[in-house]
Amino acid sequence: MRDKKRYEYQMNENSPKRILSLFSGCGGLDLGMEGGFDVISQSLNKNIHPEWLTSSEQSSDWIHLPRTVFTTIFANDIREDAKIAWTNYFSKRGANESIYHLASIVDMVKAHYEGNYSFPVDIDIVTGGFPCQDFSVAGKRLGFDSDKSHSGTKRDVELPNEENRGQLYMWMREVISITQPKMFIAENVKGLVNLADAKEIIEEDFRSIGGGGYVVVDAKVLNAADYGVPQGRERVIFFGFRKSCLTKKALKELTSQNINPLYDPYPPKTHAYTDNNESLVPHTTVAQALSGLSEPSESKDLSQMHYSRAKFMGKHCQGQTEISLDGVAPTIRSEHHGNIEFRRLALEHGGKLVHELNRGLSERRLTVRECARIQTFPDDYEFVIPTKKNRKGVSASSAYKIIGNAVPPLLAYHLARRIESNWALYFGDK
Repeated sequence: MRDKKRYEYQMNENSPKRILSLFSGCGGLDLGMEGGFDVISQSLNKNIHPEWLTSSEQSSDWIHLPRTVFTTIFANDIREDAKIAWTNYFSKRGANESIYHLASIVDMVKAHYEGNYSFPVDIDIVTGGFPCQDFSVAGKRLGFDSDKSHSGTKRDVELPNEENRGQLYMWMREVISITQPKMFIAENVKGLVNLADAKEIIEEDFRSIGGGGYVVVDAKVLNAADYGVPQGRERVIFFGFRKSCLTKKALKELTSQNINPLYDPYPPKTHAYTDNNESLVPHTTVAQALSGLSEPSESKDLSQMHYSRAKFMGKHCQGQTEISLDGVAPTIRSEHHGNIEFRRLALEHGGKLVHELNRGLSERRLTVRECARIQTFPDDYEFVIPTKKNRKGVSASSAYKIIGNAVPPLLAYHLARRIESNWALYFGDK
C-alpha cells in the first residue's frame, strides 16, 4: 500500500450498482447482495416472492436465486483464510482477486489520508459486518472497551481507543465519509442492542457523517429464521441513506417517526418462526437443509468429509448438544473443534436419533458443509481447500470459523432485493 493506487473494475452491464464491502470475511453478505446462487426450495415463500423462481422451479428441490443489480467491486478483511475462500469462489463468478484487500481497514483509511491509497469512486452502497465478538452475548461483552486491536491482536495500550476492535465501526464510518455512497448497510450481533446504549451511540455516529449528511433509520434486530434460514440467528441491521441523493418524498418518509411501509428498507418476514400469519410458510428445518448430503465417509466433497473429531465433553460445555432435525439450528458460531454442535449424539450422551444410531451411524459433530448448508451457502462454495504448491489452502478449523463469522447469504439476499425494489423510490433515476 506504499504506492498510490486506484483500481479500475469491469462492471457487469446487468449489475450497474457498485458495492464496497468491508469486513467481508468469506463473503456471505457479498453473495447475498449479488444473488445468483442456489437455495433449497423450502427456504423461499413462493406466494410472497414468486418472481424469485422460474416456472420450471415450482416443484424443484433447489432454486437458483436471480442475480440482483448489485456487484461487489471492493472487499476487505484481515483474515487470510477468508480471502482465500472468497477469491476461490468469487473468481468463478468473474471477480478479480485484486479487489479483495487483505489489510486492516484502519491502515487503509490512514493510507488514504496520507495520500498513499485511494478508495474506489462512484460507490452506490457500502456494506459491512463490523467485528461483533465484543458485543456478543457469547463473548466477554467488552463492547467499545475491547481489549483487541484492529488487527485482531491484543492491544498494547491500557486504555480503550478508537482503533480497538470494539470501535471499528468508526472506521467503516470513515470509509463512508470518504466514498459518499448513496446508502450503507451495517450488521452486528443482537447483543449490541442490550449493551448499555451502544445501538443509539452507533446510530448517532453514523448520522453525523459529512456533518449530518445521512439519514439513519432506527436499527432493527432480524432473525434469519424468519427469512427461510434454518437457524435461529439474530442480527441487528443498520440502514443509512445519503440525504442529497434521496428524492424529496423519500427524505420525508425516511425521517418520519412512523415510516410508510412502502419506504421501509427492512424486508417483510416470509417464514413463521417468531411470528405467524396466513401469508407465512413454515420455518425451514435442519433436516430440509441437510437433505441429500451423504455421510462423511461416503462423500467426495472435502467440506462434507471434514468434521471435528472432538469428543463429547459433557453438557456443561458449549457445543455439546445434538442438532434438532425438526427444528432450526442454534446460531452457527465462529468456533472450531470442541465447540461445534453434534449432528448426532450416542445414546449414553442423550442422543435422540435412535433410527440413525440403529443403522450403525456413529456419534459425530456437524461437518463443515453441514454448517455451510445451515448458513445457506451453496454447495459449489468450497470451504476446505487443500494447500498446493504456490497456493495456500483453508483448513477445516479455519473453514468452521469463517462460516460462523458470515452473514447468511439468504438473509442478505432479502435485504438486497428489498433495496433493489425500492431503489427508484429512494433515489429516483439515480
